Amino acid sequence: MSSATLSTSPLAATGSRLPVPAARGPLSEQVLGTLTAGGPGTAVLPSAAGIDPTSDLVADEDVQLTLFCLQELHYRGLEGVDDAWEWDVSAIALRRDLEDAFEAHLRGRVTVPDVVATTADDVARVLFGMTASSGGPSLARFVARKASLAQLREVLVHKSVYQLKEADPHTWAIPRLTGRAKAAAVEIQADEYGGGHLASMHSELFRRTLRALDLDDRYGAYVDAVPAVTLATSTFMSLAGLNRRLRGAITGHLAAFEMTSSIPSRQYADGMRRLGLDEDATGYFDEHVEADAVHEQIAGRDLAGGLVEAEPHLLGDVLFGAGACLLLDDLAAARHLAAFDAGASSLREVAA
Repeated sequence: MSSATLSTSPLAATGSRLPVPAARGPLSEQVLGTLTAGGPGTAVLPSAAGIDPTSDLVADEDVQLTLFCLQELHYRGLEGVDDAWEWDVSAIALRRDLEDAFEAHLRGRVTVPDVVATTADDVARVLFGMTASSGGPSLARFVARKASLAQLREVLVHKSVYQLKEADPHTWAIPRLTGRAKAAAVEIQADEYGGGHLASMHSELFRRTLRALDLDDRYGAYVDAVPAVTLATSTFMSLAGLNRRLRGAITGHLAAFEMTSSIPSRQYADGMRRLGLDEDATGYFDEHVEADAVHEQIAGRDLAGGLVEAEPHLLGDVLFGAGACLLLDDLAAARHLAAFDAGASSLREVAA
């Protein structure tokens, strides 16, 4: 699917399920075939206990798609798949196999600073240092300076996989936190959900951006079009959010996510205006310029810092979550920009 053949669709209901994507290998073929064949009483899902965490799981199309679909059972579900699969023992076991391997893989690649941070201010300083020193490639800077309209549309397709359920993976953290950290998480997430106003929800603002670029705004519409590394940026969020033991990691991820959003959002909006697009397209990013400049302070000190003050042993996981966020974003940006530099599409070659 190239940018030129990206499909469009009229406004869809916000509660729609994820369309079942096409398999990308033997594991996803077996899993998706089993899920769509009937309820969990009819069959069991396979094991993936032997998966090698030293292989490049970020780029493994079969693994990332399978994990993405299993995690989706805890969100809106898959079209035509019985909701009872969400808590099926074999589905949980397989998801755990894949998540454990993916987590181990990332822990082998993410550099966690060897620091002592006991106060909220200490933690915030470390996180701001991590996000400031990330020297990875910048999609936002590319969009601001030189992206074509076709390339911009592809960037938005990649973003749509997470942005159409924006904030949901991080919201899993709220019932697992207490005190200052919980209050900070609620404050951030309330803004993400538009303060209770549908039109102001960030996922809805992004849908408006997609429509302005003549892109399909349906939930999960482009999962088939994006590569494993795009899925991996989302599956890590869900991995950390769905596992209570990783509450530090999802907190650190949210902090890094907010700390690296405001300036890039301005660059995306600048690039859109350079291409002659109006506020229907830029509104989502304009909103994040101001909102995330505030959120980064709350996330660094009150959320991540507050959590570490309450549970000092979680510092390592907080920094791991932040580091994983930065690593995965850098890997995705490097892949997409390499395609653009080569004059190619950053999307997978699938049928339109």
